[in-house]
Amino acid sequence: MLVVLAVPDSTDEAVYVPALEGDGFVFLLRESERFEHRLLGREPRRVHLHVFTVGCAEIAQMVGFRDRLRSHDDDRRWYEQTKRSLAAREWGAVQEYADAKTEVVTEIKRRAGLIV
Repeated sequence: MLVVLAVPDSTDEAVYVPALEGDGFVFLLRESERFEHRLLGREPRRVHLHVFTVGCAEIAQMVGFRDRLRSHDDDRRWYEQTKRSLAAREWGAVQEYADAKTEVVTEIKRRAGLIV
């Protein structure tokens, strides 16, 4: 499951990370060069929590992608099949997996009008 959280300032980790860790999340990634994105995760039900600053354009991209999958079964099935196929492989890093699905994600975003 993917969850997007908008906070006043994603770089101010001391404000929100301790509370999330108290709820069982583990800090996984800091991407200063990519919208000051932060990623936390939680098991046993795999949850990826993406944190951005309020107003970040990436929030609209992620929500728009989600909405496209909810409203278009063909795109949802294509994305699901892609993810299942990729998940069956061994990856040296999580980013390699993410990169491998980029073509499918980009096409679905294009179909949703999120990119031209």
